Amino acid sequence: MSFLHSFRYAFSGIVHCIKNERNMRFHTVAALYVLVFARFFDFSREDYILLLLTISTVISAEMFNTSLENLCNRVSKEFHPLIKSAKDCAAGAVLVLAIFAAIIGIILFGNINGLISMYNFYTTHPVNLLFLALSAVLSILYITGRRKKSK
Repeated sequence: MSFLHSFRYAFSGIVHCIKNERNMRFHTVAALYVLVFARFFDFSREDYILLLLTISTVISAEMFNTSLENLCNRVSKEFHPLIKSAKDCAAGAVLVLAIFAAIIGIILFGNINGLISMYNFYTTHPVNLLFLALSAVLSILYITGRRKKSK
């Protein structure tokens, strides 16, 4: 297998998760907003590294969870306590990472000066506030939109 083919397969897995997993769409939207809002804060290089590591860890965990669920569903469609336990543990791992990502976000974005800067930007530029509101609506539609499950 060529080096370029391995990238194609990897991107195919990312696209599969985004198309078929609502939680993955939620995580990608949350990551986008975090990166957009980060510009209002005086983050250091290390803060940005922490943000990127946190985002990539949560998204990767969601992909591992999806992989495990797909594999378990292929192995057996019947209920088995070990398969249930494996799926529950993988989902729990994503939840733990998401909770700690939220805590990291609260710590980093809890800076009052950054919050004031963001508030001023959106309240003094009505067009930007309109774009923010429109993006929020589109994000909700994107996250909750029904996707046809692939086989």
